Amino acid sequence: MQKPSIPKGTRDFSPVEMAKRNYIFNTIRDVYHLYGFQQIETPAMENLSTLMGKYGDEGDKLLFKILNSGDSLAGITDEELLERNPLKFAARVCEKGLRYDLTVPFARFVVQHRNELSFPFKRYQIQPVWRADRPQKGRYREFYQCDGDVVGSDSLLNEVELIQIMDEVYQRFGIRVSIKMNNRKILSGIAEIIGEADKIVDITVAIDKLDKIGLENVNAELRSKELSEEAIAKLQPIIQLSGTNREKIAVLKEVLAGSETGLKGVAELEFIFDRVDLLTVKAELELDLTLARGLNYYTGAIFEVKALDVQIGSITGGGRYDNLTGVFGMDGVSGVGISFGADRIFDVLNQLELYPEDSLLTTQLMFVNFGEKEEAYLLPLVASVRAAGIRTEIYPEPVKMKKQMGYADAKKIPFVALVGESEMTEGKINLKNMITGEQKPVTVQELIETFK
Repeated sequence: MQKPSIPKGTRDFSPVEMAKRNYIFNTIRDVYHLYGFQQIETPAMENLSTLMGKYGDEGDKLLFKILNSGDSLAGITDEELLERNPLKFAARVCEKGLRYDLTVPFARFVVQHRNELSFPFKRYQIQPVWRADRPQKGRYREFYQCDGDVVGSDSLLNEVELIQIMDEVYQRFGIRVSIKMNNRKILSGIAEIIGEADKIVDITVAIDKLDKIGLENVNAELRSKELSEEAIAKLQPIIQLSGTNREKIAVLKEVLAGSETGLKGVAELEFIFDRVDLLTVKAELELDLTLARGLNYYTGAIFEVKALDVQIGSITGGGRYDNLTGVFGMDGVSGVGISFGADRIFDVLNQLELYPEDSLLTTQLMFVNFGEKEEAYLLPLVASVRAAGIRTEIYPEPVKMKKQMGYADAKKIPFVALVGESEMTEGKINLKNMITGEQKPVTVQELIETFK
């Protein structure tokens, strides 16, 4: 018999892993609720017409498509089959696909339910997404996203609150982070000033390497991308931008003096920094011009969060976009959102061993089963212990003591309760601490107090 297995790029989660993941999701959920965000869910599958063409050609290829149910080949001719054109064939036999992210379904949700929603609409969504990607380390075909967005409001107070949310979540996790910020309008302004609007991606990619390869090599790379010497000269103060956020803003105001778009981006950043200064945000907030994030998508502020004590990519990202719902025929809905990378946060918490003891919600107490008489005595007693909020088990069969204790050990249950003839007569419970090995007789009330 062949051993059963799961598809490449997917995972099973054990009870311990699930407890850790739920700790992550519940922490994020609690913080979203504090800020008035409401949870929605959308179906795992969407109509392909909703998904196609929203992620570029590359994304279209990575969509998992679902074969129509029933006789999916009903209307297909032999000629079409012999053509062997997978894309054309899929278009005929598949009407649905698995969602690729949570943003497009959210846009669809807003347009479809616009008359029932009150704007600004603050939603969060924690669900899996699917991508027909080549699986590799840290890259899965099924993974969770934890998105929070505010749509229907242009106010930059939303950006300020998202910074507070990111800060609060990582404080609760105990992860030291840096929140990097930039503004898409500043990047557009830079490209405008140097007259190389179409090279903005090349420019940011090159600037990003400054720490690794040094100024000379960055300029050499810009030359290799056919930027003029004049443009490279104008870029120098931007490439070498350093100092505090305020000092960087002062330099940008001078450099971008000729670009209306660029100055608007600087003003937006300044507004956000001014408001954040009124708050106690623990994370370091840094203006980082090399931050570009999916350039064609964002139109204003962009964010990225880096963990300071672990080598790993960004663990949260997001930004402001101007036209979320335009693809579905509803224009002018601006929004701003962030997405927490649950899988990466999981890795960081594991590496730094930051899971709180009680987050794993394992059994706290197990009653040993000595036989039918004891069992009948124990059932109401176990019920009263559970009613006090203590996670409790009774071993289901009166088997050898060694086997029952082995079970408690394997599940790392810290306390075991022994109730035999003599304990029943005295109305006591023999409580054994599995870590220290000590045993003592207690009343039900004392037992409950032990766990408070």
